Amino acid sequence: MQPGLQALLLCDDDKVVRVLRRVLSELEIGVEHCLDPDSAVQKITRQRFEAVIVDCTNQDASRALKAARSAPANKRAVIVAIVDGQFALNGTFAQGAHFVLYKPIALERTKANFRSVRALMKRERRRHARVPVELQVEIVPPGNAGTIHAVSIDLAENGIAIKTPGHKLSPAFQVRFSLPAIEPQLECSGEVAWEGNQTIGIRFRDIAPEIAEKLKRWIGRQLMGSDAEDAPVPCKLTDLSLAACYLQTESPFPVHTRLQLLMGVGNLKLQIEGLVRVMHPGAGMGVEFLQRTMPQQKRVQEFIHTLVHTNGAVPELQVRPDTIDNSATSVSMPQAGVNDDPLLLLFQTGADLSPDRFQDELRKQRGIEEEEEEVLSV
Repeated sequence: MQPGLQALLLCDDDKVVRVLRRVLSELEIGVEHCLDPDSAVQKITRQRFEAVIVDCTNQDASRALKAARSAPANKRAVIVAIVDGQFALNGTFAQGAHFVLYKPIALERTKANFRSVRALMKRERRRHARVPVELQVEIVPPGNAGTIHAVSIDLAENGIAIKTPGHKLSPAFQVRFSLPAIEPQLECSGEVAWEGNQTIGIRFRDIAPEIAEKLKRWIGRQLMGSDAEDAPVPCKLTDLSLAACYLQTESPFPVHTRLQLLMGVGNLKLQIEGLVRVMHPGAGMGVEFLQRTMPQQKRVQEFIHTLVHTNGAVPELQVRPDTIDNSATSVSMPQAGVNDDPLLLLFQTGADLSPDRFQDELRKQRGIEEEEEEVLSV
């Protein structure tokens, strides 16, 4: 069993510290409390934390944020910034913060925010956790020439370590292996991530969604205990189009977070992978749908049609985080075009609007698109 979730807290405000200690204790998150940036930076560079919480009203707080971004052990840590009403919010996000808490810190609002923080902390740790397991692994070079048979040492969602005495792998290859009680055999592309002590670490590449899901579920079952999935974060679907949706929630996830969305109305279920494009702290988030194939768009269209023509229909919604995706594709916002989906176009052009202005634009869009049923407001 892995140690429990750990957070570093840099704050010298007694009232804030008391509230956060209470909330984190209830969520079973351990706390390393630092009063000054020097001690915080020292701990960040030497220990691993699932979250780093920084009071940005401290003049030297930026050093701790910078350390959290650059320290190898904490590059995947969830960063929470504490700000006051005068602090430049965009500047906080530019420094690497994923979530913000506003002073004065309120107990219930903090609990709501940390439901999402904790879900993402657990998901990031599970994604990179390595499960010791011996599996028969095939490494297949291009052209199926010289297949290597090896035994695994451990397995993670993003890669596998194998024993390879005397073997050298080509730059690109296929990886094949079977998981206990899982059929059929799993296969994906791979590349060498590291080598040492007669072992090779392989990073999975271009893994198909269905294979990734099987792998995630299997590893989740092995971890169990404190790493079991939390309840979905409470969200309300307010706007839906063929390419995107807007979710109202007190606990929005950061921009670039990949989400798994499960929507339901009556007997109709819709499962979609999404990417957070717009986030308004304490209010909601705009999610772009990924893998917008024609079959998926038809399912979304059917879902919208069912909602529109079912009296009193209230869509069910489950939202779970997958990972914070900082790849070039996710970080760069697609360029807006005249034929874009109207809701997605608003995410592209209105990302820098204040939350109130953005909501005004949503309301205007609902009025324009209502008759065409391209965008649904529920």
